[in-house]
Amino acid sequence: MKIVVCVKQVPDTWSEKKLDPATKTLDRASVDGVMNELDEYAVEEALKIAEATSGEVVVLSMGPEQSTETIRKALSMGADAGIHILDDGLAGSDAVATSLAIAKVIEGRGADLVIFGSESTDARMSVVPAMVAERLGLPQLTFANKVEAPGDGTVKAHRLTDYGYDVVEASTPAVISVVEKINEPRYPSFKGIMAAKKKPVETISLADAGIESASVGLGAAWSEVAEFADAPARAAGTIVTDEGDGGTKIADYLSEQKFI
Repeated sequence: MKIVVCVKQVPDTWSEKKLDPATKTLDRASVDGVMNELDEYAVEEALKIAEATSGEVVVLSMGPEQSTETIRKALSMGADAGIHILDDGLAGSDAVATSLAIAKVIEGRGADLVIFGSESTDARMSVVPAMVAERLGLPQLTFANKVEAPGDGTVKAHRLTDYGYDVVEASTPAVISVVEKINEPRYPSFKGIMAAKKKPVETISLADAGIESASVGLGAAWSEVAEFADAPARAAGTIVTDEGDGGTKIADYLSEQKFI
């Protein structure tokens, strides 16, 4: 079984994020980049399925040069090879353009499963897996907290819902997205880190993938940030000095603010 697992490099969750005044998009250069946390669960699930079926895991990422670090992390976890979609023309791409580029690169590679994390921590949209499935004409099993893929041409998943889960099944090839409750991602071992340096990573440009530059990038985005401003500084709080009437003062303040 051949599995393509898609990962994204995102700003560290703990970093202070800001928009670039020139492009009005997230300034990624000024913060440390890490593998999207939810994609680690996708990598782990792909590895588990591959180990059970003697399969192959190829990790795919779209992003700038530094995204190679995220690809190498997935390789150090145990993935067999990497694909990096790298082109300056992709900068500022929205979910529509991202799904186009990913689908174009995956198409024709004979993947039995394409696995995503449920969402990226920098966008929180949860739409790219479904968009890629639609573009590839494949069944989608999204928000899975359990996956069974025995390698017999079928895949079954427990799809997380507000009321519990649904059991959904499809034939392969198929697209899956997984939630963080599905597994516990492994830590790269020293041996895995060293081995990752020798594993192949294929770099693909827009031209290589047969994608017209006009269909991706900031100029092709279906939405835009028209204006933005820094949040105002937090105002100083109201200090109540208790001189025997503290309760009354607090009640008066809450009443003025229409809380009571």
